[in-house]
Amino acid sequence: MFNRRHFLAGATLAGLAAPAIVRAQGPFRDFPFSLGVAAGDPASDGFVIWTRLAPDPMERHGGMPLANVPVEWEVASDTGFRDVVAKGTELARPELAHSVHVEVAGLQPDRPYYYRFTAGGERSLRGRARTLPASGARVDALKFGVAGCQHFESGFYGAYRHLAREDLAFVYHYGDFIYEYQQDYLYDSGLPIRPVRRYAQRALVDLTDFRGAYTQTLLDIDQQAVRSTHAHLSSFDDHEIRNDWVSDVDNWKMGLSGNDPDAAPPEIFMLKKQAAMQAWYEHMPVRKALLPRGGMVAAHREFRYGDLVAMQLLDTRQYRSDQPCGDGFKPACTEVFAKDAQVLGKAQEDWLARNLAKGGATWNAIAQQVTMMSLDRRRKPDEPAKILNLDSWAGYEAPRERILSRFAGLDNCVVLTGDEHQNFCGDLVLKDKVVGAEFVATSISSGGDGSDRRAGTDDWLKLNPELKFANDQRGYVVCDVNRDAWQTHFMVVDKVTTPVNNLSKRATGVVERGVAGIKMA
Repeated sequence: MFNRRHFLAGATLAGLAAPAIVRAQGPFRDFPFSLGVAAGDPASDGFVIWTRLAPDPMERHGGMPLANVPVEWEVASDTGFRDVVAKGTELARPELAHSVHVEVAGLQPDRPYYYRFTAGGERSLRGRARTLPASGARVDALKFGVAGCQHFESGFYGAYRHLAREDLAFVYHYGDFIYEYQQDYLYDSGLPIRPVRRYAQRALVDLTDFRGAYTQTLLDIDQQAVRSTHAHLSSFDDHEIRNDWVSDVDNWKMGLSGNDPDAAPPEIFMLKKQAAMQAWYEHMPVRKALLPRGGMVAAHREFRYGDLVAMQLLDTRQYRSDQPCGDGFKPACTEVFAKDAQVLGKAQEDWLARNLAKGGATWNAIAQQVTMMSLDRRRKPDEPAKILNLDSWAGYEAPRERILSRFAGLDNCVVLTGDEHQNFCGDLVLKDKVVGAEFVATSISSGGDGSDRRAGTDDWLKLNPELKFANDQRGYVVCDVNRDAWQTHFMVVDKVTTPVNNLSKRATGVVERGVAGIKMA
């Protein structure tokens, strides 16, 4: 008999929610695992497994009673769950939207496992995750994905179905999982077009609003496919709260209008941030150590893939100084060179320095959100002065130089970035010396279909000789790493304005071991 569970398990079109079915038996009015399952923060002996009970997902509290509900979980070494290696029961609490975060331990390193949940006689989709190799173990290869920036209204998530089919150890999601606003129209080649689908809320203000945005996103079956297939290293950027926010500053200053008159004062913005960070935690497969405390999340953490890759996952929002020069894309002012400016904050910057100094890995990966290269953003020959993206590291020259000085001499630092809604890559340069490489991954849907190149790309590349490649299509990147080279494949889809699309490899950037810089294959 066809039911909602069969639909969620087998649907192939993105963005379609199954029709509601009134259930004749059981404690839930409908299938409680409507938002799927996920795994994240893998270690050599386990990972986090996540789900959320929501039989009426877009209703207040997800259609759940305001009571604790026991959820059983199982982890097995096989898809049929004949060899169950770990199991238990976790309470889904109404204070956390009946989400469940189970920290599974005691597993074997470097192998796949399968997991599922049961509640009220209902069983979830099956998920898959892979443990990391043992710390310090010799590892010869790693393949993982990088993705993010998935504006629900700009396009469908078909790229995620392609990413789910990749053979990967994990996916680094750099942020912008939701967007905090609804739009009446978008732009394509300068002309207005209607959004392909709509957020339920016009703007996100309180916890209920933020929960609703995550719920809509997670009802997308392609989103569920990738989260149930690959363990995720989850981060956040700005749109989880407010465009261009930093620290306690509600900071939407884009354009020529100056400060947004609707921006909240810090004490009010922190209340909004607290709600947003709670909703982020409730829907991400992260450890309980990342439960918000006073609106703050301890988001920076390290993952080591044997002796091959040491990955530092950074937070470039919570501890950053306010953007200089009124933010936006504009020429530098004196604030860009302020010695006391911060991007990571002193504690996180010191933590990064200690981890880089430890060594023990062939490659140092720095996974973060905003572009580290200081690029001239002019795309027209008649623009007179160098233009910077002041929401990137280019707006904070002193901390940028401190980080690049840490890279100098290591010859194995690769920075992974998002935010820009385009693909590009280039060398990280400090005082005319190449000290690292940066790969910027495009968006899953933000920006719409796009094209191979934005207008003025040739001029942009000429102004920035450190840039090796630029592209304006949607998709994700796959990093294929061995002991001799790091290859980053830019995987693009032909469109996001339809649920189904075609995938192709647009380009590959290569970093050779011991050579600090990128060449295109």
